[in-house]
Amino acid sequence: MPGLAALDRLAETTAAAGVRVAVRWIGAPRPLPPDIDLSAFRLVQESVTNVVRHSGADRCTVTVDHRDPEALALAVEDLGPTPGRERERSGGGSGYGLPGMRERVGLLHGDFTAGPRPDGGFRVTARLPLPTGVTPA
Repeated sequence: MPGLAALDRLAETTAAAGVRVAVRWIGAPRPLPPDIDLSAFRLVQESVTNVVRHSGADRCTVTVDHRDPEALALAVEDLGPTPGRERERSGGGSGYGLPGMRERVGLLHGDFTAGPRPDGGFRVTARLPLPTGVTPA
């Protein structure tokens, strides 16, 4: 099953689709329970897919933040299309998109936000609580 360790591979395949993905790791990585690791990866994967299909942006940033000992924080942001370098939007989609991400985070008792950035583009964030005893590696 994929987890956050597969983010570099996701970034590579997304680059082949025309969107560069910068992955930022903040804090000391720690082992995650399998359900949280898989859910975190799926949230990032769906968010990046939305950038490719709907934003017209040519790049996005994924942030994985391990600093909070009680939760894993994720953010996927794009700045919108770069003037003069807009990509074709493929539109469509067969996934569950934002409602599916919101439901996945809710099942883990986490917090989820998604919406336009004040300066353009779009941001998805999630905070996934960790069970007690999960400590940095």
